[in-house]
Amino acid sequence: MKNLLLLFSIVFLLTACEKGKPVADKNSSKTDSTEWKPVDSVTAMKAWMDYATPGDLHKMLAKYDGNWTGASTMWMEAGGKPITSQAECTNKMIFGGRYQQSNYKGSFMGMPFEGMSLMGYDNAKKKFVSTWIDNMGTGIMHAEGEWDAAKKSLEFKGKMADPARPGKECDFREVYIFTDDNNHTMEMYGPDSKTGKEHKSMEIKFTRKK
Repeated sequence: MKNLLLLFSIVFLLTACEKGKPVADKNSSKTDSTEWKPVDSVTAMKAWMDYATPGDLHKMLAKYDGNWTGASTMWMEAGGKPITSQAECTNKMIFGGRYQQSNYKGSFMGMPFEGMSLMGYDNAKKKFVSTWIDNMGTGIMHAEGEWDAAKKSLEFKGKMADPARPGKECDFREVYIFTDDNNHTMEMYGPDSKTGKEHKSMEIKFTRKK
């Protein structure tokens, strides 16, 4: 029954998209990358099933489910005095092992801090994807990442709002280094407030709770 409903949904989606397809310009080239290419329902079903099925990289994320303690160090500017704090983190795979939801609690400069991230591997993009929200902002950070199997590291790149420059965004990077099943580190890099050059703004060393 579920498979029939899924097939109906896909066929409906393809039909709706076909109806909504803009009329082709007579002068446009047939090799135009935006040209719509019809897909039969069998091919579409297989593509969607492949897209929806968790794989090895989802299983890799699942290995880091559980409760963690985090030793955090922050630098407000390049060469600045480090600010240290402690945090707690709980990771849990959701939606049948497709995404990992992480909830953080700690403190920052004497104030309570809470944050939540969603991380997963997009089978279509062949990339990791993530979002982040916390109680010290009102935006949602988005990033995409590449897995380096040799280094057991995951590097995300994205853009975030720059409150000091209204209407502007800045680039950021996050690097996760998976030392072993019980230890991993997250490093965050962003622009220095004075020079705009990239610097390491945060490091969190996570240790699994026993």
